[in-house]
Amino acid sequence: MNKSIGVLGCGWLGLPLAKELVNLGYEVHGTTTSASKMELLKHSGIEPYQIALHSDSIQGEIEDFLNNIKILIINVPPRLRKLNAESYVEKMKHLHSKLMGSSVENIVFASSTSVYGNIAGEITEDSIPQPFTESGKQLLVCENLFKEDQKFKATIIRFGGLIGPKRHPVTMLSNKKGLTNGNDPVNLIHLDDCIHIIHTIIKNEYWDETFNAAYPLHPTKKEYYTQEAIKRNLPIPGYEATSPKSVRGIIKSRNFINKSHKFFTSIVS
Repeated sequence: MNKSIGVLGCGWLGLPLAKELVNLGYEVHGTTTSASKMELLKHSGIEPYQIALHSDSIQGEIEDFLNNIKILIINVPPRLRKLNAESYVEKMKHLHSKLMGSSVENIVFASSTSVYGNIAGEITEDSIPQPFTESGKQLLVCENLFKEDQKFKATIIRFGGLIGPKRHPVTMLSNKKGLTNGNDPVNLIHLDDCIHIIHTIIKNEYWDETFNAAYPLHPTKKEYYTQEAIKRNLPIPGYEATSPKSVRGIIKSRNFINKSHKFFTSIVS
């Protein structure tokens, strides 16, 4: 197994992931858009590169970054809700063109369960995506961009809602009233599980596959966020007693479970 790994996007997930890979003995190259973060990456044992993807260009030494790795983890979220939002598809197309002449052989692409849209019932990796949000639509296009290229082997991870240190939906929901989706199931995944899943894929060389990544327990939002608010001494979110029956799907990580590995640890931060 090759030990040279690149983490494109050392943010909330990418930085702790890169640190853990360093601890596990990998040679890790990581990118950040911020000059002030370069020293932090270097201090963490990560070879740092300042690189920024744009819809019309890539800033930074992208060729040097890609030519020093065999495995690339693409961890760049769409962020299409900002006023200065740029096309995520165009960003990934620019990256894809740079990959053509690089040393990269394997790709892990961090996607989202938003590609499934509002499918009801159990949602497995065999379910046909029906995205309706702009981010879901663009993520699906980019999944196919990497999966369909025969130059490298790409594995897609469709993460549920990310939770972990300093990131939990209950902090935003605790002061809200009149919430009507209390019977919807939660489809969440903890930062620690994300890191463990990515490493397990790399370690076991699970390439050319698609994985859903959501914790296997799915309480209702009312049940779950009430418990989480109590744990944190926060006001309990105000879900209406007559919330309609849920039509939201439950994300099943069937491919992970079939591998007979322990992928999940904890759902709370």
